[in-house]
This record gives sequence, C-alpha cells and structure tokens, in this order.
Amino acid sequence: MVNITTRPVTRLGIVGAGSVGTAMAYASLIREAAREIVIYDIDGTRAEAEALDLSHGTQFTGANTVTGGGRMEALAGADVIVVTAGARQKPGQSRLDLAAANVRIMETLMPALMEQAPEAVYILVTNPCDILTVAAQKITGLPPNRIFSSGTVLDTSRLRLLVARTAHVLMTSVHATIIGEHGDSEFPVWSSATIGPVPIREWTISGRQVFTDEVLDSITDDVVNAAYKVIEGKGATNYAIGLAGTRIVEAVFQAENAVLPVSAMLRGVHGISGVALSLPSIVGSGGVYKMLEMPLDERETQLLQDSADTLKQNLAALGI
Repeated sequence: MVNITTRPVTRLGIVGAGSVGTAMAYASLIREAAREIVIYDIDGTRAEAEALDLSHGTQFTGANTVTGGGRMEALAGADVIVVTAGARQKPGQSRLDLAAANVRIMETLMPALMEQAPEAVYILVTNPCDILTVAAQKITGLPPNRIFSSGTVLDTSRLRLLVARTAHVLMTSVHATIIGEHGDSEFPVWSSATIGPVPIREWTISGRQVFTDEVLDSITDDVVNAAYKVIEGKGATNYAIGLAGTRIVEAVFQAENAVLPVSAMLRGVHGISGVALSLPSIVGSGGVYKMLEMPLDERETQLLQDSADTLKQNLAALGI
C-alpha cells in the first residue's frame, strides 16, 4: 500500500511550556503552520498537559499532532526549533542582569538542542533576543542564517495597528517598519512609511494632515512602551508574540521568502557588524537569506548606529 500525505511532514519544536511557548503552539496549531508540534520543558508534566490539552482540539484544525514532555530527545529531527524558555525579569532586576542569566541558560541549552536537531533552523524569542542571538550563534557555531530571533516583527505589528487606527484604514494597507534593537532604542522608519502608495506625512482626512511630528512621536512612544503596558495589566505578553513567532515559522516552512524584520547577526549591512538587530530580511527555507539595506534618512541612520552601539556596549559588559 502506498502512503499518501497531503503535504510534507514539518516538525516544529517549541522549547518552553510557559505562556509564550503555549501561545505559539496554539497559534501554530490553528494556523496549521506545522504537521507535528513538540513542546519541551524541564517541567515535563506541564509540557505534557499543555500538549494534551491542545491535541484534544486537533479534530478542528487539520492533520496535526501535538506532543509534549520533559525529554529533549522528543525534539530529534525537528526542522525548526523556537526557543521561548528563559528567566523572567524580576522586580528591580536590570535588563543586563536578566541578559546574563539567560546567556547562562543558553550556554547549557543550545548545545543540548544541537545534539537532537543539528540541521534545524533556530528562532529565539527569549529576551533580550538581540543579545541572546549573538550569544547563541557563538555557542553553536551555526551560520547566522540558521539562528536568529523574532526581533521587531511584533513591534512592527504594533506600529501598523496604531497607524491604521489613526488613518482609519485596513492594517494591511500600512507599510511601516520598526528596526534596531528589540527594546528601548528601537525606532520606526518614518521616512519611507506609506499608507497604500501615499507617504505617511502626506495622508490627510478632510484636508487635514493626520500624521504630524507630534502624532508620529506619540505613536513611537506607544509602540516602545506597549509591552510594559500589557505586563502591568496581566503580567506578561504572550498571544501576540505567539502569532508573530508563528508567522516567522510559516515563512520558513513554506519557503516564502517573506520580508520580515527579524534580528540576525549583521555582517556589514549599513556598515554594522558584530551585533544582531532587526532589519527587513528575506526569510524562507533555511532561515534568513538576506538582511536588506533599507533607505534611511540622516536621523534614522544615526538612530540605527546608536542602537547598534547600545547593543555592543551590553555585549561587552557581558563578555560576549
């Protein structure tokens, strides 16, 4: 008898059964991003229970399987592994202290994952994702295209949501991007932002300019502080990053060559090397094909360099 399958078996590993990992598993399940989803966590009982809960809904989502547990061997042969595990920022803890704690976790975690899935594409969601991308790349020795982070994919979605609401248009009609560090030094590229084909500063409603400098500054501030507002209200961000991470996974599995602002090691783009930060990048089978050198005005060029310098200082402080 011939085995018949409707599409290739794609195997997604998710490391971490916390709120972000499970949100990503749920999003990947309902969007059918992968045929097989495996959740791994050192708390095997939690991972198994989360996977069981999700698997009970597979009747409604297509030909998917979801499994979970505390054995890393279950990730063997994964095509893509998304890392969401890591320490959370404690009250009074600096970002640098958090980075140091999560770098130590990566030093143990990444070699163990490589033993199980040496050919996988690795996507980091754990924060600070730019710092950890550099650390993980050096720990594993993987080519930069196969180990990168979610970067500002979610931040860009937040930006487009706010612009769309202000302009009273569909969100997919907004073409604007957040680049730089996934953190306080990130910024929107307003110089090339458009709504449909119209430059954002030329958008009018009833003859009135909508996006004044004050409005653009307010939107920027709202995007940069969006996560803090969510964390203040519910303790963590999870649903939107789950969807954002799944979007990246889809680009890899479906060989889309989609342009997404992920964070990968820079090698001379905009004259910057040795750090990972977000720029629009071509993402497809095998990971990041190319980071694009997008047009920037003089101020944006300086902001990007400042963001890179911030990351370089943090890497130096951590000895990376």
